Amino acid sequence: MTTVPGQLVWEIVKRNNCFLVKQFGRGNAKVQFSKESNNLCNLNSYKHSGLANKKTVTIQIADKEQGVVLGTTKTKKQNKPKLSVNKSVLKKEFPRMAKAVANQVVDNYYRPDLKKAALARLSVISKGLRVAKSGPKRRNRQA
Repeated sequence: MTTVPGQLVWEIVKRNNCFLVKQFGRGNAKVQFSKESNNLCNLNSYKHSGLANKKTVTIQIADKEQGVVLGTTKTKKQNKPKLSVNKSVLKKEFPRMAKAVANQVVDNYYRPDLKKAALARLSVISKGLRVAKSGPKRRNRQA
């Protein structure tokens, strides 16, 4: 099967696809979001698109565990979607998970332009996974 260049795919799907969500502000569509699975920022742009890029990064909540799933796509298996994703579950504390994400995205020369977005997504998801401490709140006794 022949591969189609990413720019051509983007030109075909950028204005009309099933993942596109348009937010209307004051009568015109200024912001366009995307619900693609491999889109870190959920923005409708070529840089963040999971459809048009061969190398994508995704960070999601793990199903049952208290962990985070880091997924990267393989460039060789583009025609087999189920086999095309490398998934690894991260269950450690936040600094170690952040180091693992940075190593996978930047140090392996995978997609260094997505480092900031990947770490921001990891931060938001890990904050959502934290369990609040139970017990009465302590008062500050300083006057």
